[in-house]
Amino acid sequence: MAKALLGYVGGPDPRLLSEMRRLQQRVQDLESELVRIQAQNDAMAAASHAESLLSSIDVAHAEPVLA
Repeated sequence: MAKALLGYVGGPDPRLLSEMRRLQQRVQDLESELVRIQAQNDAMAAASHAESLLSSIDVAHAEPVLA
């Protein structure tokens, strides 16, 4: 019982705190990477949509330009 009380009074384990800080940093890194990849994905989707709009234009049946 004395060891349990000393462990409780002694404060948190430094190894546990170190691991928690490491995991928090890893979560922040992964969140940043997720934001970057989502932005990249949105840009690629927009580029793909623009290309599909251009390919949908029927050049063979285009109307003449008025001068």
